[in-house]
Amino acid sequence: MEKGGTIAAMENALYIGLSRQTALRREMDVIANNIANANTPAFKAEKMIFQEFLSKPGDRERISLVQDFGQARDLSEGPAEPTGNPLDVAIHGDGYFTVDTPLGERYTRHGRFQLDATGQLVTSAGHAVQGQAGPINIPTDGGPISIAADGTVSNDNGVLGVLQLVTFDDQQALKRAANGLYSAEDQNPQPVDNPTMSQGMIEGSNVESIVEMTRMMTVSRKYQSLGRFLEKEDERLTQMITTLGKRPS
Repeated sequence: MEKGGTIAAMENALYIGLSRQTALRREMDVIANNIANANTPAFKAEKMIFQEFLSKPGDRERISLVQDFGQARDLSEGPAEPTGNPLDVAIHGDGYFTVDTPLGERYTRHGRFQLDATGQLVTSAGHAVQGQAGPINIPTDGGPISIAADGTVSNDNGVLGVLQLVTFDDQQALKRAANGLYSAEDQNPQPVDNPTMSQGMIEGSNVESIVEMTRMMTVSRKYQSLGRFLEKEDERLTQMITTLGKRPS
């Protein structure tokens, strides 16, 4: 093999290794974020999606690199955790609560609600929770609050509203926002046909901490091993350049 071809082949190995190392670093960030949110209500774990990327620099042969294609969200339901708070609501199955924010409608499965000074049902951040007919107002003098499985909110005064539960054609396309909210971008929300909710409960995070810790250790070992490989390849490349440079042309 010619000098240029030998060096190019070694450079290719470095490029491939670096692309994999970069992908592993991003995967580690995702795993760390999952672990950090293991106790965040209704949090959905994420994982990286990788694909092969073929690069053909100049006249060289194609190089197969590793590219992080994106992230996939685990949409499985988290465990329902009892709280005893009558304004806490957990969703079972498909669906998102609709929340009115200054930036427009947002969606969430985090059902820890409260009443504001006017008696309106709001999130912990103060955003109005939408019912099928608009915001839900609950008079404080109406006795105990009841939230049925279909989202009907009532007290001694009768029915006060029905929680609006919606879903989307592509839930993976929902963009994560602050305070456990999602934005739908260009998707139109669709009502859930047969919603099921539980009063006095909160959906927990679906992150499995032990699984994520195992993944973190595996990724860490791969990253360290790859780092040692890249160091050796760099040393070999430096040594080859030095050796070839001393030879008469």
